[in-house]
Order: sequence, then C-alpha cells, then structure tokens
Amino acid sequence: MKPKKQKKSNWIRIVNSYITTTFSITLLLFLLGIISLLYLSSSQINNYVKENISFSVFIKEDAKEVDILKLQKMLDAKPYVKSTCYITKDMAAEQMKKDLGESFLELLSENPLPPSIEVKYKADYAVPDSIKKIEKEISQYPIVEEMYYQKDLVYIIYKNINTISFFVLLISLFLLVVAVALINNTIRLLIYSKRFLIKTMQLVGATKSFIRAPYVAKSLYQGIIASFIAMALITAVVYFLQLQLGDMINLYDIRVLGITYLVILFTGIIICLLSSFFAVNRYLRLRTADLYF
Repeated sequence: MKPKKQKKSNWIRIVNSYITTTFSITLLLFLLGIISLLYLSSSQINNYVKENISFSVFIKEDAKEVDILKLQKMLDAKPYVKSTCYITKDMAAEQMKKDLGESFLELLSENPLPPSIEVKYKADYAVPDSIKKIEKEISQYPIVEEMYYQKDLVYIIYKNINTISFFVLLISLFLLVVAVALINNTIRLLIYSKRFLIKTMQLVGATKSFIRAPYVAKSLYQGIIASFIAMALITAVVYFLQLQLGDMINLYDIRVLGITYLVILFTGIIICLLSSFFAVNRYLRLRTADLYF
C-alpha cells in the first residue's frame, strides 16, 4: 500500500508543479498582453482626446444666418475639420443657464451672447502649429469676430500624450524583460527538481537530444496552454472595457488584437522552449557531484 500511496503522492506533486508553473506563465503573459494592448491602443486614445477639443468661432452680431450657415458649410468641407455645430444666441443662452443653474437673461434686457460655430478638428491637425495656421485662416472670414480655444489645454494635451506614449513603451519593454526572466526562472526550478533523473538517463547512455525532447515538449505545451489562457483573459477584459467605453475607443480593432495575441503566443512559446532547452543542457554538463549544490 505504501508504494501506491507514494506513487500517487508523487503524481499529485508533479501535476501541482505543472499547474503552478502554467498559472505563473499565464499571469505574466496576461500582464504583458494588457500593456501591449494599451500601447497599441494609445494612438486611438490620442486621436479621441485631440478630436474632442472644442474650438469656438464667434460670429459678429450683425451677421445674417444665411452667411453663418454658408460659413459652416465651407468649414465642413475643409480637410482639417471633423465636425461643426452651429450654436445660435438662444442655444448659447440655454447652455449658459444650465451651467449657472439660473437664467441670467432676467437681469438683462437682451441676450449678449453671440452666435458661434463649434469646430472639432481631425487628430492630425489638432496640434499647436497647425491650429495657429487654421486660426489665422478662419479669422479672415468677414463675419468672424474671433476664434477661442484653450491654448494651454491644447499644449498640455499635445505634450503629455507624447510623454505618456513613451512611458507606456518603456513599461512594455520592462515588463517583457521581467516576463522573460521570471518565466525562465520558473521553468528552471521545475527542471531543477528533475536534475538527478536527467543525469541518470545520461549515465545509462541516453543521448542529449533524447533527454531534452520530453522536457522541451512539455515546456512547449505549457507555453501554448498559458498563451491561450492569457489570450482568453485578454478577450474577456477587452469585452468588459468596450462595454464601459462605448464608442470612445474601438478595442475590437483586428490589427491591435492580432498583434497583441501574436506577442503573447510568440513570447510564451519562445521563452518556454529556450528556457527548458538551456536548463536541461546545464544539468547535462554538470558532474554528478555538482548536482547536490
């Protein structure tokens, strides 16, 4: 009975070690996938922020509505304009009432707010240099009083978005290095427990390739399984985030998801293969006496 119990105990221990290793690899690949997804989606986030900065074109009081609508149509045709919205004096007063919580018109004899056209630029043009040129062009229209936008906000967004993208890239590279190191260490510890078996097979005449084959194959399976589990978790996270974000960002981008999945799969397989290969080779080169240290 004792040998059977010991055999069962050893089998359970081996299974647990493989499950633990696979889980560790999955977690690392999942974190790497999240960072990769964030980096690859940063351009969409960048475009969304830039394209939602509002630029107000204030119209002169004596301008006719026909001329205002004509100007709006002309702006819509410009290559740098994403969308426009004509805001009448009454609409501006209503918006002001919502912002203040009370009507200011009761204190005044007439509505002092001018009509305006709210313009949103395409992302490629929503940068300080392009905005200055566009502002100069729009200001030349006869019915335009002035153009207003938050210059400081535009500059801060332009500067910080580039900085954030750079730091996300650095974090991605750092996490890749950490993932490689930890996965390599995890697999080496698993093979370390088999070092005496590896050396015994070598002493009885087994070739190096014959000894390596089962360990490399098992690591390959672990890498593939961990990669697919990580991809499934990424898919679940993407589905949940897309429900929360709505139309703000399209996380179902085939290119972004495809690259993310390839990064996970490639990293999982290559690291597991190389780690197991070099770990087994290490114990094949050691003398029997060195295995105890």
